[in-house]
Amino acid sequence: MTDATGSSALLEPTFQQAMEITAQWLGLWEAGELSDEVLADRVGELVGSRDGARGFFVVALAGDSPLMDRLPDPVALALRSAGPGVVDLSARNLAMSTAMALHHRRSGDGGQQAGSERVQLRCTELLRLLEPAEVKGRLETLLAATAGQGEDVAFLERWGYDAEQKAAIAEAVLAVAEG
Repeated sequence: MTDATGSSALLEPTFQQAMEITAQWLGLWEAGELSDEVLADRVGELVGSRDGARGFFVVALAGDSPLMDRLPDPVALALRSAGPGVVDLSARNLAMSTAMALHHRRSGDGGQQAGSERVQLRCTELLRLLEPAEVKGRLETLLAATAGQGEDVAFLERWGYDAEQKAAIAEAVLAVAEG
């Protein structure tokens, strides 16, 4: 893996390093100093590790960068090629942002609600671009958990989502297929 200047960096960055690297790359990309193809190569390397992918998605999905709103084809291809880890994180981010949008709506925090809804939309669009068979399988697992079955039940319980949040997650999962 390389840093923004092209010199060698850690092969597997920490979560914090991945967030910092992503923010730097996105700034360069937005300024026109990093091509779509170079960004795609770097993102492909970064999402090759779990912490790298987590850091990338925290910044790319929740941040102000327009990357995830107009994902260049080379970057979409790099994310699609990254495999099940990216699909898993995208599905989890879909669930969490959906549940948090409802939480913020309940608490009357329109700004936070809008941010969570933006992440939800970005996740929905990203999942539609990833490998269809992997996405279908991953979302079926998540959907089953909203009904109290399967591997993701512990994931939903860990975050303490209530019945209304689980129903919203189920709707969001189904919406991916509708697009």
